[in-house]
Amino acid sequence: QVQLVESGGGLVQPGGSLRLSCAASGVIFSINAMGWYRQAPGKQRELVATIAPAGSTNYADSVKGRFIISRDNAKNTVYLQMNSLKPEDTAVFYCNAKARNFRGGPERDLWGQGTQVTVSS
Repeated sequence: QVQLVESGGGLVQPGGSLRLSCAASGVIFSINAMGWYRQAPGKQRELVATIAPAGSTNYADSVKGRFIISRDNAKNTVYLQMNSLKPEDTAVFYCNAKARNFRGGPERDLWGQGTQVTVSS
C-alpha cells in the first residue's frame, strides 16, 4: 500500500503565499509523475501542475507565473509553492502520484485526502 499525505493548506489573504507538501509512504518501487489538482465548490477537479521524475513541469494557464511545483525524489515528496494567491484559487487541493509497488507491477493512480486552501480577506 502507498499513501499520500498532504499538508500546508489554510487561510491566507489575497496576495499571500502558501506551500503545500505531499509525501508518499509505504511499499514503493518507483514514482513517475506527481502533481497537484484542485476542486472548487460546485466545479470539477482540475489540473494545477505536474512534474516528471527528471523535473519537467506542466502548469495550468491560471497559475503560470504564480505557482511553482517541485519534488524531492529521495523523499518521495512533491511541493507546491503558491504565490500571489487570489480568491479564485480557493479550493481543496489534491496530491496525485503515479506509482508502482514492485518492479513490473501496474502503475497505480494515487490520490491524497485533500487539503483546503482558502484565499480571503
